Amino acid sequence: MGKAINLQDMFLNQVRKEGIGVTIYLMNSVQLRGLVRGFDAFTVLLDTPGKPTQLVYKHAVASIVPSRPIGGGRGHDEHPEEHQTEE
Repeated sequence: MGKAINLQDMFLNQVRKEGIGVTIYLMNSVQLRGLVRGFDAFTVLLDTPGKPTQLVYKHAVASIVPSRPIGGGRGHDEHPEEHQTEE
């Protein structure tokens, strides 16, 4: 049996490899901006210019938004706006 695809690992590795800036939104509404330098099952290392590297616990993260689209993902929807419904 093959290893299951882990979407969060694929996403974090892609933004790390491509050097794409991210905004991490925490559960308490705090926003952190920087570059992902590493991650494991429980944490993300975030580099922000002019500040020390931050170790962010994933359980505190609400969402992570890249500063630009990331490429290469399986099933990546190039034009999500085409699939939105009108209200």
